[in-house]
Order: sequence, then C-alpha cells, then structure tokens
Amino acid sequence: MQRAFPWHLIFFLAPALIIYTVFSAYPLFDTLRLSFFTDSESGERSFAGLSNFVTLLGNSVWSEAFWNAMWNNTQFFLIHLLVQNPIGLGLAALLSLKGLRGARTYRTLIFLPTLLSVVIIGFIWQLILSPLWGVSENFLYALGLGHYFDAWLGRESSALITLSLISVWQFIGIPMMLIYASLLSIPEELLEAAKVDGASPFRIFWRIKVPLILPTLGLVTILTFVGNFNTFELVYAVKGALAGPDYSTDIMGTFFYRTFFGYQSQLGSATMGATVATMMFLVILTGVMAYFYLVQRRLTRYQL
Repeated sequence: MQRAFPWHLIFFLAPALIIYTVFSAYPLFDTLRLSFFTDSESGERSFAGLSNFVTLLGNSVWSEAFWNAMWNNTQFFLIHLLVQNPIGLGLAALLSLKGLRGARTYRTLIFLPTLLSVVIIGFIWQLILSPLWGVSENFLYALGLGHYFDAWLGRESSALITLSLISVWQFIGIPMMLIYASLLSIPEELLEAAKVDGASPFRIFWRIKVPLILPTLGLVTILTFVGNFNTFELVYAVKGALAGPDYSTDIMGTFFYRTFFGYQSQLGSATMGATVATMMFLVILTGVMAYFYLVQRRLTRYQL
C-alpha cells in the first residue's frame, strides 16, 4: 500500500524554511551574484565576470591586503585550535569526574563569558591590558612577573596573539560543554570493565574515552574553523576597522568591512565587498568540504 505524502510536515517546516530563505539563502546568493558586477564612476552597475577576483588576487594593492588578512585569520584559527580546544578537552575531562565538588559552579563560571557581548569583552580586556590605567601590570608585579609586562595590544608582534587569547578565554566554554556532554554519554559499563581489567584513569581516558568522542572533537574543530573565519566584532571593538598596529590584526572580517563600507580615505565598494565575502565563503566551504571528505568519512568508518 502506497503511503500518502506527509503534507503536514510542509506546514510545520514552512516557517523555518521561509525565514532561512529570506535571511540566509537569498543574501548569500545575492552576494555571489553581486561579485560578478562592477560599478562605474557614474554609479552604473554592469556585468564584469571574474574581473573583480582578478583585481583582488592580481592587483598588488588588493592582493597584499587580502593575503595579509587571510594569513592573520589562519593564525587566529590555529591559536584557537591548538589552545582553546585542548584546554576545553582537559576541562571537560576534569568536570566529568565523579565526585568532583562544585562541578556545576565551575561549569557555570567557565561558560559565563560566552554569554557576554564580544564588544563588552573586548572593551574590558582593552582596559585591563592598558599600560596607562590597566590592572595587569600591577598584577604581574605582585606575582613577581612584572618584567614580562608589555603593551601587548600595541605591538605588531603580539597584538594578534593577544586578541586570539582573549577570544579563547571568552569562548572556551563552548568546546568544553560539547565535549563534556559527549563524555557523559559514554556507557558506564565500558569504563567499569576497563577498571576491572586494571586500566589506569589516564589509559582509560586516552584509549577509551577519546576514541569514542572523536566525532565530537571533529565537530568542535569545524565549528572553530567556521567561527574564526567569520570573526569581526572583537578585532573591531579593540583595534577598530584599520586593525592596527599597521594591519597586524587585520582579518577577513575587518578587511571585508573596509572594502564594502569604506573607512577614512578608503572608498567603499559593494561589488568588491561582495567579492571579498565570496572569497570568505569559498574558504569556509573548502574547509568544511575537506573536513567531511578527509575526516568525517574516516570517523564514520571507525565507528562502524
């Protein structure tokens, strides 16, 4: 007997589908369309093919700024990948231990900065690290580490690293909670059997727990990648649209902002801004596709 088409599902899915189409799908495709056009001095818009991409990647002025932002964004992501996610894994492992007193309080305190505005976080840390009125200098001197203090946000060599660590501090609660939930879902029988066989807690963690939460670790990695290549607010709040000093903290988000809206002496261009946004989309799409092809498929085979 042939089943009737579930028309009632369309009724329930329609609101979400309409909202997604209007506020996500349509802007994305319109941005892709706009990147193939150019504006003349008179304001007329005409089809230009790939000329905007040739200008972005071939013109020395545009390409230097683009690759600088791309490299800075890559460093921003790598710091999160190598610092935030391992620490989040360690915190999740500690909080999942049985009998840990105050675990709920620790989880709340660690996750709390994630709920705050990025602009507020950036402004607060800018005050804390200020060489003029910040409290970080006196704090380091009280610990006997005063000679390490410097204007970290004001130096080209340390500004991007400092901003990355501020972002790590704020968002470390997200990977922690995802991994923590995954650790709690591990069957207790497996852990008890390992203990009976004489496995140490360290061996249980690396030989049993980590392999079982590999899909979650992969999800955390790809979420970190997508989130970092969409970052804008923190850099803008702390260093402004110019992402100083000397564009050392310029990432794809701030580069797109200056290109699309213009800033100071730089005139904005909707078509070139759409081109930069398209390149951001292609970078994120390539990373996600590479993850699903090279990592997720192997994880699925491993689980089977």
